Amino acid sequence: MGSPLEHTLTDAVLARIEGNADPRFRQIMTSLIRHLHAFVRETELTEAEWFAGIQFLTATGQKCDDKRQEYILLSDTLGVSMLVDAINHRKPGSATETTVLGPFYVPGSKHLPMWADIAAGLPGVPAYVHGRVLDVDGKPIVGAELDVWQNDAEGFYDVQRPGASYARGKFTTDAEGRFGFRTIRPVSYPIPTDGPVGKMLLGMGRHPYRPAHVHTKVSAPGYEPIITHLFVQGDPYLGSDAVFGVKDSLVVEFVAHSAGPTPDGGNSTVPFHTAQYDFRLVKMR
Repeated sequence: MGSPLEHTLTDAVLARIEGNADPRFRQIMTSLIRHLHAFVRETELTEAEWFAGIQFLTATGQKCDDKRQEYILLSDTLGVSMLVDAINHRKPGSATETTVLGPFYVPGSKHLPMWADIAAGLPGVPAYVHGRVLDVDGKPIVGAELDVWQNDAEGFYDVQRPGASYARGKFTTDAEGRFGFRTIRPVSYPIPTDGPVGKMLLGMGRHPYRPAHVHTKVSAPGYEPIITHLFVQGDPYLGSDAVFGVKDSLVVEFVAHSAGPTPDGGNSTVPFHTAQYDFRLVKMR
């Protein structure tokens, strides 16, 4: 049976926001309160369990700083980021699909010329990534901007290494919509597990790995910008990405080559990889 309050408290809380808030804010808060109260009732949370939840959220916030966003990591690993992404980016079938931003994006990367090496000096297998930016009808988009970033050969992003800055850059498409840059072949890596999100994954019996990928933000005047990845074909974690971000259309073959001519017109003295992908953007309404 329980106390009468169990059955009346939700409506009492909702009554406090009727007519006192922005309609959209009220809609969101009404749904949040109803679902949160339903969760508590369904699981019959103990006071100790609820306090543990509060401690978890507190620890998540305390792990955040200007280099790391633990709440984004939490959202990603619970599949919320990809669900929000799917709802907000319903595009025609020919448009490039989107995926999560991830916790390691840093604004303000340098603009670099075609075929610049964003991973200059980093150990790893050289890789040349190139293609075009097109509209959904296949017309080249001149002056589109690609903001790219990725990890190093040990699986770390520069922001995870104090004072480091590498594997980031912005590129602009030419008159035929072409882009190209040099980097190293990305590797699969574990998301940070030294915080509350890592402990949560362990408790769920889940692994923390993401398949190898290059992050890309693509934008152009008059077109809807996209945030996406290029995933490496054959990676063992494509089917179990810790943040549920893989889409088949974003999986790209990184083709292995022996030492010799490279796509930028140069010559490599060591083996290298190439990856080709054409991004397709939707015009703004």
